[in-house]
Amino acid sequence: MAASLQGHQVHPNGRTWKTHFPKGDLWVFGYGSLIWKPPPHYGKIMISTLESGLNPKNKPESNLNFPGNPKTAITTRNKPADNSRGVFNQASTDHRGTPEQPGRVVTVIEREFWKTLDDPLAKTESESASTKVWGAAYHIPASHAEEVHDYLDEREVDGYSAHFTPFYPVSASGSESGPETITDLSVSAQSSTCMVYIGQPSNPQFLREYARREPQDVAQVISAGHGASGKNTEYLFLLEKALEGIGLGSADVHVTDLVRRVKGIEARSLAEREEEEAEREVERNLAGEPEGERRGSIE
Repeated sequence: MAASLQGHQVHPNGRTWKTHFPKGDLWVFGYGSLIWKPPPHYGKIMISTLESGLNPKNKPESNLNFPGNPKTAITTRNKPADNSRGVFNQASTDHRGTPEQPGRVVTVIEREFWKTLDDPLAKTESESASTKVWGAAYHIPASHAEEVHDYLDEREVDGYSAHFTPFYPVSASGSESGPETITDLSVSAQSSTCMVYIGQPSNPQFLREYARREPQDVAQVISAGHGASGKNTEYLFLLEKALEGIGLGSADVHVTDLVRRVKGIEARSLAEREEEEAEREVERNLAGEPEGERRGSIE
């Protein structure tokens, strides 16, 4: 379903976001398409990382709980997002796929729950900075906060819901010899609350089957996916370039690995198409000329 600002409706009594933003303005954290296609009316952007963990003192700041561990909420102020994970575990039946052939898009899940999934990526991951959830935080002025909330509710309709959690601004510095890398990033000790859209494991588009989460299977699905917003490969490639563009370089190893796999699939597909075309050309040449009278290139 394509997102639109048309038909804006205000829901003054049906939302709780103002309890997290008493001044009426809004911070929105984007970790997928919102990095390269920001929400409207934002006045400030900060490169950021989400925060995760459990801190009872901060519990009212978040309503984000995960199945299998109902007491866990993204609320801690001690440690940036080592305890949450961005993964392509969300099927897309609208923007990057169809109900008949769903695509794959990113969601965030709590790391302890992620470990229970026996995820294939666990074999190649370490508890390093590259496992944080990186993205961009957008400041929305109070005059447009409800409108942007409506817009995002429609844009993120396919299994996502709004949650509230602290985020940490990130500063980047690097050399002129190449793109900045994860080692160039400095995470602030000060956090602020943001609204973030997450496809929780309880939503119907979340993929729990091991085989459907295997990286090569994800890459195969992405390489063939297409929805209302375009090709699934475009989503992946734009995410990679957006992370590079905001100074995060290869911050997300999951993204860079999928890009490599999808490009490999595309290269093989191109080679196969060229081989098939060569076979057809040979068949046409042989069918169109009697034996002994064939002409053309000798190479």
